[in-house]
Amino acid sequence: MEQLGLLADGFAGVFTPMNLLWVVIGCLLGTAVGVLPGLGSSMAVALLLPMTFALDPTAAFILFAGVYFGGLFGDSTMAILLNTPGQASAIASTFEGHRMAKDGRAPQALATAAIGAFIGGMVASILVVFIAPALVELSAAFGPEEFFALALFAFIATSSVVSDNIAKGLASLVLGIGITLVGIDGISGMERFTLGATQLFDGISLVTVTVGILALGEVFYVASRARHEREDLGVRATGRPFLSRAELKEAAPAWARGTVIGLPFGVIPAGGAEVPTFLAYEAERRLDARSAKPKFGTGAIRGLAAPEAAGNATTGMAMGSLLALGLPVSATAAIMLVAFRQYGMQPGPLLFERNADLVWALLASFFLAMIVLLAINMPFARLWSKLLLIPKPQLYAGIAVFCGLGTYATSGAVFDLLLLLGIGVLGFFMRRFDYPLAPLMIGMVLGPLAEGSLRDALLASVGDPRILVSSPITIVIYALLVVVVGLAVRNAVRKRARSRA
Repeated sequence: MEQLGLLADGFAGVFTPMNLLWVVIGCLLGTAVGVLPGLGSSMAVALLLPMTFALDPTAAFILFAGVYFGGLFGDSTMAILLNTPGQASAIASTFEGHRMAKDGRAPQALATAAIGAFIGGMVASILVVFIAPALVELSAAFGPEEFFALALFAFIATSSVVSDNIAKGLASLVLGIGITLVGIDGISGMERFTLGATQLFDGISLVTVTVGILALGEVFYVASRARHEREDLGVRATGRPFLSRAELKEAAPAWARGTVIGLPFGVIPAGGAEVPTFLAYEAERRLDARSAKPKFGTGAIRGLAAPEAAGNATTGMAMGSLLALGLPVSATAAIMLVAFRQYGMQPGPLLFERNADLVWALLASFFLAMIVLLAINMPFARLWSKLLLIPKPQLYAGIAVFCGLGTYATSGAVFDLLLLLGIGVLGFFMRRFDYPLAPLMIGMVLGPLAEGSLRDALLASVGDPRILVSSPITIVIYALLVVVVGLAVRNAVRKRARSRA
């Protein structure tokens, strides 16, 4: 098949000493950041954005992909060992994973998570190789009205799903879109929200906002909290560092079910891997409740296997959605879309046509990243937990320095450093008052696409808004949007009713 030949060419591009080195470095960085609570792969990619200008684009994206996948592995390690998930996508793994660790089965729990992540990521990567061309053909049929509908779907679906408070999610989205409007309008030449500052005529840099919101905002948030004594690792990794035949037999169906649940969410803008991991956990819990001897609550291996497979399956498919459709379904994917634009590329049909070498080398690197992560996480998971012993003042001070250096290196303007500081303060308040960050990032990345597509569609129809619902694709997208919003509202009403009860 044509895809296999292209993938073989991609492997030929990856199997160079430097690209292999970037795969390993990305996996190591992603895992190291993932084990530090509150950081995560989105922050790591944001910090690396301004530092990869000198890299070849293929090497840069191989590095980003390794960080993206590695962050999930690191999150799971801390969720299991310390009951401290690095990101929301690892919360479901704490329920049964930490119980296994407290019972002296930490090595088995870590092995379950690593194998589940490997299976989910591998299946998703294989699927992406074969469906990416089909997604490209689908996106080639998109006109301005379809792209506007897709952006609107991403806006509202993400805002309503990732936050317990829909109003806060929408407020974060509006803020992100508003930031993209600052500067000189490319069509009319009018100034928009610049307050007369000439430094804002070119708009606000995506890199500055990304680093300020995700990295510097986290630094301020951590610094604002009362100091806690250093936590003891608490869990002793004793016993055999592998799964028995009975444990493999029990975990295998859960890995399979989790992978199936996670795959569709890689192309649905639902905030990333949080939703499918909880769905996978809940599915296993319901199945366990029907058994003669329920195990959930005592360290059930299936309760850990399914969420891990689901999370990595979602992440793998999200990369395919990003490459073929230009649709970021999570904050990290949105930052990677910023990286593509940083190199003058736009994901979608033209990316596969004009930058085929990069695309297939990147897809090939997914497979290598899964193998590298399995190799460095199963035997060395306990060593990663030692990173928690780094004193927080030194750790976060170093992050703040990198934020400033990276931003200044991209523009050489002191104004951008002041802007970074202000955006960092904004990021702090958003965390402090529990406003989700993903809708802001999605709004910033897709805002220009939505605005441009809306203008093009209305210009083509001489101002007739009916063109926005004139094709079967747009009708399907809006119908799906109504379903997603309806489910989100229903869940919010049920949750409020339970809290009152």
